Amino acid sequence: MGLFDKLTGTKRPADGITPLSADEVHAALLSLNSPDVPYVIRASTEEGADLVAEWRLLEPAWRTFFVRTQLSRVFKVHMRLVPEKNEVRSFDQQFEVDWVGDTPRLAVAAEAQRGQVRTVSKQRTLSRNEEGNREETFSFDSNDLKDPLQSVVLKSGWIWRGVISGKL
Repeated sequence: MGLFDKLTGTKRPADGITPLSADEVHAALLSLNSPDVPYVIRASTEEGADLVAEWRLLEPAWRTFFVRTQLSRVFKVHMRLVPEKNEVRSFDQQFEVDWVGDTPRLAVAAEAQRGQVRTVSKQRTLSRNEEGNREETFSFDSNDLKDPLQSVVLKSGWIWRGVISGKL
């Protein structure tokens, strides 16, 4: 792994893995969808990507969770499959969220990022557990969304290529 790969978050599969077809990788990524996970992976040609993974912020079943935690940022991963190179090109997008009542409203403020983003938020209570540590009531890490995507891509024998700027 070169310096540029490290800066962009590019990851390569282990040696000896036979790459799957683009259709199989696409299906494998979509198979990560489950009602038990707080994100959804969907097809998205209108956003300039083949797939987009994002938090289920606006879905009624998950809204209570996100309202309770007062998540301050929306995180998306845009992915384009490039079959001739056996790679998934990706960029992250993050927006600030304003909470108005029980409905999140996306702010179109200058507080937005594109490229490769990592966000970690934690919420802790003032109580302590049996070991004497402060209890964590909520933890949000953008890698909770990104790691499963990367894992599927790498196990499929494809490269996960992070894009910082330019076209996906």
